[in-house]
Amino acid sequence: MHGLALAILLQAETGKLELTVAEKGELVPCRVHLSDPAGKPVRAPGLPFWRDHFVCPGSVTLSLAPGKYALEVERGPEYSAASDTLAVEAGGTVKRTVEIKRLADLKAEGWWSGELHVHRALEEVPLLLRAEDLHVAPVITWWNKRNLWAGKEIPAELIVRPGERRFYHPMAGEDEREGGALLFFNLKRPLEISGATNEHPSPVKFLREARTHKGVHVDIEKPFWWDVPVWLSTGAVDTIGLANNHMCRSQMFETEAWGRPRDAKRLAPPRGNGLWTQEIYYHVLNTGLRVPPSAGSASGVLPNPVGYNRAYVRIEGEPTYEKWFEGLRAGRAFVTNGPILRVQAGGKDPGHVFTAAGPIEIDVTATVEGRDKVPAIEIVRDGKVETLGKLRFDKCGWFLVRAIAENAKTFRFASTAPWYVEIGGQKSRVSRASAKFFADWVDERIGRIKEADPKKLEEVLEPHLKAKAFWQDVLRKADAE
Repeated sequence: MHGLALAILLQAETGKLELTVAEKGELVPCRVHLSDPAGKPVRAPGLPFWRDHFVCPGSVTLSLAPGKYALEVERGPEYSAASDTLAVEAGGTVKRTVEIKRLADLKAEGWWSGELHVHRALEEVPLLLRAEDLHVAPVITWWNKRNLWAGKEIPAELIVRPGERRFYHPMAGEDEREGGALLFFNLKRPLEISGATNEHPSPVKFLREARTHKGVHVDIEKPFWWDVPVWLSTGAVDTIGLANNHMCRSQMFETEAWGRPRDAKRLAPPRGNGLWTQEIYYHVLNTGLRVPPSAGSASGVLPNPVGYNRAYVRIEGEPTYEKWFEGLRAGRAFVTNGPILRVQAGGKDPGHVFTAAGPIEIDVTATVEGRDKVPAIEIVRDGKVETLGKLRFDKCGWFLVRAIAENAKTFRFASTAPWYVEIGGQKSRVSRASAKFFADWVDERIGRIKEADPKKLEEVLEPHLKAKAFWQDVLRKADAE
């Protein structure tokens, strides 16, 4: 059969979908989940695809086999979602225009979105940012044995501005080994981690090296990784992943992988892993450490779209990449994988430190909106959940606000970074229970270290023994239960 005849025959056996996505009549970039009659995700030739979705600039034409297709269209949490069922016939054309609308415009209020865990191809990133309505996304290009810069010239300018006040940085890296994962940002070249084994050298070696570079930002990728107490004890980390990649759009990774496991009876699925993540974070704050939360999705490795887990950072004036990281480190932020959470505490944004000579009262007001049902907005104060309203502090402490959505498949939530309260010149309260929590954790971790070479074992143990001394000192100085 001649090529032209075959092409005509194939065209007759397929149909077409002409899909347009618009906001107020204007084309808008978006994410598309399209599955065929067997439930298999459909790819769009020439457009970025990952696991169960592709992104498009606002319109796409696809050749499809006959049958019924399920369609979902999304564009980050600030937009409505749309779904439909399409019947495609051989030789026919289905034309579908999907209208989505803004539920919130946080950038107009000074809140700019970003995330810290992206594994996608660099050439895809500009469209991914637009399709997810995301503004900041450093991209991981070196990761243990992989280094995409090997043999290549590193650009002199590493902050890329693909327009529309959007920014990405192509030099983010990840050290993921036996103790968990650290993420590194804003370096000018990769750290030399490719020769590392599971335990040697300690990740603290690379953490210390990274801290010698101006502007570096280091993130603890998840709170339950085994080396978290060690990393915290160094004082060299900037943020910790409260909204992390175990939380996915359509599923939950319910185990702690090679991290410290939770009590699954007390913290049962599907929320158990998410609540354990938060519980550990509250222990961090209860020891007097001020580490803001971060967010990351691991798109390109795990099933998430880019920006599913994201942080909104408060920025004064025109946004820049540098201002976004500065605000994240200062805790002027909230993290979310769904709910849009607006909170004011005493008229101040998250990260603020209230100081007073004596007892202080703080009014806390909050609203939540988005596509998910949220039963309640809660205050978490010194690790305990309280109802929303006025807070009175007689002693030092901290608080944040969270909203957990009703979702049977995954842990969908939003949480602010903490506010802090200092009274009578004292900076913080330190919980004995939380200090002991990390002291015991370090002992457990030391017992798990396996390294046959005595010299290497001594090197690996050094930061763990320092962490043991650090947490024992915190425990001795604890002044609260």
